[in-house]
Amino acid sequence: MLNRVVIVGGGIAGSALSIALARRHIPVTLIERESRWAPASSGIFIYCNGLLALDQLGVLDDICASGWVSPDGGNLYLSEDGSTITHTVYPRGNAHVPAIVGMRRVELHRVLAGAVEQLGVDVRLGVTITAIDDTDPRRPVILTLSDGTTLTADVLIGADGIRSSIRTHLFGTIEPVYTGFGVWRSTHAKPASIDTKIMMMGTGTRLGIMPTSRDELYMFGTTREPGKPFYPRETWAAEMRRKFAAFAGPAAALLAEIDDTKNVFYTSVEEVHLPLPWNRGRLLLIGDAAHSSSPFMGQGGAMALEDGVILADMLDGATDFPAVLEQFSARRFERCKFVQDASRRVGEAGAAEDGASRDSRHARMRETAQHDVDRFYQRIAEPA
Repeated sequence: MLNRVVIVGGGIAGSALSIALARRHIPVTLIERESRWAPASSGIFIYCNGLLALDQLGVLDDICASGWVSPDGGNLYLSEDGSTITHTVYPRGNAHVPAIVGMRRVELHRVLAGAVEQLGVDVRLGVTITAIDDTDPRRPVILTLSDGTTLTADVLIGADGIRSSIRTHLFGTIEPVYTGFGVWRSTHAKPASIDTKIMMMGTGTRLGIMPTSRDELYMFGTTREPGKPFYPRETWAAEMRRKFAAFAGPAAALLAEIDDTKNVFYTSVEEVHLPLPWNRGRLLLIGDAAHSSSPFMGQGGAMALEDGVILADMLDGATDFPAVLEQFSARRFERCKFVQDASRRVGEAGAAEDGASRDSRHARMRETAQHDVDRFYQRIAEPA
């Protein structure tokens, strides 16, 4: 029987696992190094498999009420001049689980953190782990925290993101892999004319428009960024306008109104390619700590949510904790790698650098885009 699970990292994976364990009446301590527990407020879109996981966590109704539920489950693809390329439709999870929900990340966090609090999870903010004694996998792990306290954990979960300290403890320094892409995001008031998810395909760039509530939306653009350049924050607004200046149609007015850096976010796109095992003894990595992905398929958050739901189910009633953690790693590896590989391919295909390859890509999308969506989600619908 589990006496305590300690989770390091209060992001999507850590929060989901905390909720799923607490609903099974398994004692949980969640450690978050930030004293102010809140994400940067751009947007996120969640597809059917992530929404199914949120339903299993018991928070789907709050998610749908806090975000924007796509009325048609569709994605309108436009060229950079605003002309239509094609339209695809994504599958629903089931009769009451929609195809797509867009929302601000801070709202997703609010819902998850609210459930964590309601369920009585022991949350420790503003502290880190300074020492881990896991020398004997037959015995619980002893943790020393930065506030001088100690904890005993039957299982220690590293859900602490792409630069995970728990991963470093387990396997030494494993640096994230830079993909060569950057992502630009901006938040806006939502015009009444936009009530669908839009992806605009340019020459070497792409720009998405996603409602996040009845009144708000966010744009997210990807660019090739060879050499991983550094952009000072005060330049982000001007850089985003410049890099996507060729985009017309619904993007033009939104780009023109970007004048405040506090509403613009830039990140380099990195991935974590961690081979098996993801565990050692009673320690395990989940979420971005194990399998951070590029954003092109919108599946990073969904994989983290699935991790939390599935791991809690596997731990419930378990007695051989190292064996269960190893089984979890093996169960999740191929699915997460499939998402990483598919997302990377989509990003590379969307970064065609000349007009001829761009036009060829658009023609191919008209023929195969819906088929590609159907094939991907058929695979995603398989047991996780």
